[in-house]
Amino acid sequence: MHSMWVKPLITVFCIIFVSEFDMEKVTILGIESSCDDTSAAVIQDGVIRSNVIAGQAVHERYGGVVPELASRAHQQNIIPVVHDALKQAGIAKEEVSAVAFTRGPGLLGSLLVGTSFAKGLSSALDIPLIEINHLQAHVLAHFIKEDENDRDQPDFPFLCLLVSGGNSQIILVKSYSDMEIIGQTIDDAAGEAFDKCAKVMGLGYPGGPVVDRLAKQGDPDRFTFSKPRIDGYDYSFSGLKTSFLYFLRDELKVDPDFIEKNKEDLCASLQKTIVDILMDKLYRASNDLGIKEVAVAGGVSANSGLRSAFEEYSLEYGWKIHIPKFAYTTDNAAMVAITGYYKYLDGEFSQPDVVPYARVSI
Repeated sequence: MHSMWVKPLITVFCIIFVSEFDMEKVTILGIESSCDDTSAAVIQDGVIRSNVIAGQAVHERYGGVVPELASRAHQQNIIPVVHDALKQAGIAKEEVSAVAFTRGPGLLGSLLVGTSFAKGLSSALDIPLIEINHLQAHVLAHFIKEDENDRDQPDFPFLCLLVSGGNSQIILVKSYSDMEIIGQTIDDAAGEAFDKCAKVMGLGYPGGPVVDRLAKQGDPDRFTFSKPRIDGYDYSFSGLKTSFLYFLRDELKVDPDFIEKNKEDLCASLQKTIVDILMDKLYRASNDLGIKEVAVAGGVSANSGLRSAFEEYSLEYGWKIHIPKFAYTTDNAAMVAITGYYKYLDGEFSQPDVVPYARVSI
């Protein structure tokens, strides 16, 4: 009689055990320190719970990021940023399933701070460590859910235009882990073109947001600048920068106040040229591959002209577009955490001897 109850009891126990296991939430703590922003975020079952970012105003006086100053600031910021991210998420550190961190690309000194902290926390909590490619994270930022009912994510395959200060790429995204760069800049990136042209006009650093603000008040058709002729889906922005520089040089000889008198129109015309270059190649790729699911990512995706262009192409060519929230355009840990979430589900964990890298492709 006793043996009659053994098997049913074991079955009930297994059902309860499996149910409890299935109900356990996957909680990823993401850490981002690739450049001058220290960020930590918590993603739970794909849903954002917190995303804390500490910037570094110290670089403004130098007109660019100073690597040594950046790494020092990361050391000061990382503990309070992680603390705030966990607190805002309402998560105890013991509830974290894994620690995801940016391994690269980026500034090596800055990456070392985030990598070292992630390793220490992973070891202390005895939880998996997950390395993240910064570029892949920008792409997967589109899969961050604002709540459990959020279904506004791209369908595979889709094209993603990744544009930032260091990258201008068209990426064919086949799955969370399978991405192929089909076009990229052969010299300068779009964000670099914005910043350097802004610097020539004396608009300060970072120049991209200033150009965008002034462009809203200017005439985008007032001035014409050269556009490159590059085969395939690749980009080039060095010629545009040179064209812009020579144009200003010639005009300033005639009128020393030319920039001040025309800065709104200069910014609007510059922005239109850069956006046209980006969208032309993206349209070609979409048309050639027959893919109408199109996304944009990276710091330059915050640009109002580029966002408007995506809206226009959506209406004209039937694209289903995906434009990230402003919080996910710049470097942030939420994109690191969501990438870590999918890697966690696939069991892709890192060894404790992993080291950061300054340069790497997607």
